[in-house]
Amino acid sequence: MEIQSFITSPKYRWFVVMMLWAICFLNYADRQVIFSVFPLLAQEFGFSKLQLGLVGSSFMWCYAAASFFAGILCDRWSRKSLILGGCCFWSFVTMTTGWCSKFWQFVGVRALEGLGEVFYFPASTSFIADYHGNETRSTALSFHQSGVYLGTIVGTCFGAWIAQYYGWRYGFYFFGSIGVVFSLFLVLFLKEPARGHSEKKINLFEKNDITPKIISTEKKVTVREVFICVYQRPIVLLLILAFISANFVAGIFLVWMPTFLYEKFSMTLTYAGCSAVMTVQIASIIGVLFTGKLVDQLSVRIHGARVFIQMISLFLGAGAIVAVGMVGTIPLLLCAMIFFGFCKGGYDGGIFASQFDYVEPHLRGSIVGLMNTCGWSGGALGGLVLGAISNSGKGTAIQRMSIAISWSASIYLLAAFLLLVAFVLTQKLKNKKITSDIFRKT
Repeated sequence: MEIQSFITSPKYRWFVVMMLWAICFLNYADRQVIFSVFPLLAQEFGFSKLQLGLVGSSFMWCYAAASFFAGILCDRWSRKSLILGGCCFWSFVTMTTGWCSKFWQFVGVRALEGLGEVFYFPASTSFIADYHGNETRSTALSFHQSGVYLGTIVGTCFGAWIAQYYGWRYGFYFFGSIGVVFSLFLVLFLKEPARGHSEKKINLFEKNDITPKIISTEKKVTVREVFICVYQRPIVLLLILAFISANFVAGIFLVWMPTFLYEKFSMTLTYAGCSAVMTVQIASIIGVLFTGKLVDQLSVRIHGARVFIQMISLFLGAGAIVAVGMVGTIPLLLCAMIFFGFCKGGYDGGIFASQFDYVEPHLRGSIVGLMNTCGWSGGALGGLVLGAISNSGKGTAIQRMSIAISWSASIYLLAAFLLLVAFVLTQKLKNKKITSDIFRKT
């Protein structure tokens, strides 16, 4: 009786965020640990940088290819089952990575891990949005996003530490086993909300509300409906295109930064792995938590506040990216990475919260899936392009890598420009009464 009372209390919606935060943490720890051991894989198996790039990007390509269809299923099936079942599966696959000894095996397990993780973000973000309305949604999703950064830190640093002292295989055994046990434990405590539970308003841009009309929480979403939604709402499309561009740069940092620091600044494996993620990710945690609460307060009064904060964050972050690739001393490098991380957090906190301002509850999982398909295609391309550039051309491999990192700032600026266009469109629409016709059934 006490458990049931807690589940129906206002506090439970924050307990849900904490439970999903823990799964999000494992999601990123599991996917990130392999990048910290790239130098050891190259030494033991003779993998080239292009091969390592393919190992790193195989997860992203598979994740991207399946994300849209996973999002459709999240809007049709139980999100709780997909979240916990996916966690159990990808955690087991993480364990099997420690058994690999051939190039095709590494590519294969990374692809399978992508399939396991593909359901998580469409299901979890839709899940959280149904517990948190417009007044707390950015705060809740930003806190959830902080699990991405801490998982990346722990996966990279602890994975590198275990690899340096006990061998590269044991990090995969450690994180994988924790995920299997934890997913089974949460079966008792995670409760599925009704779709659209947190929505109270009707019309977009009426008064201070920017929440779409609920059509039907029982409606079965179709692929056609998703694409019509994107076609009819340019802001949704612009947010997706910006996500592709931002993820191109994020893919470079996730895949190659430990190797970049290891080779350019002659750091130890552990120091390179920790420096690569702790500077960026800790700063991102601060950035995402700061902007999450701020945006919730601003969005009550300012239309498009979430998009505006994202846009400013990307503009500022582009300068830091140039510095990361070009500076020659560790102190300057760390300063540039910290500033980039803070700006990245400012953008990341609104990735899904911004979209949910323009998308009905029954379409949210599908839109997140579509975003992940597009965005992680960009992320996979970023990691692969940098590996290919570093593998051949004029100068040393590390010189080519440095130049490529700096030039990736132009992609960040492109993302910022797309968000600027989205913000201008938002301001043009704010004085118009947009009725539920724009959200008509398709």
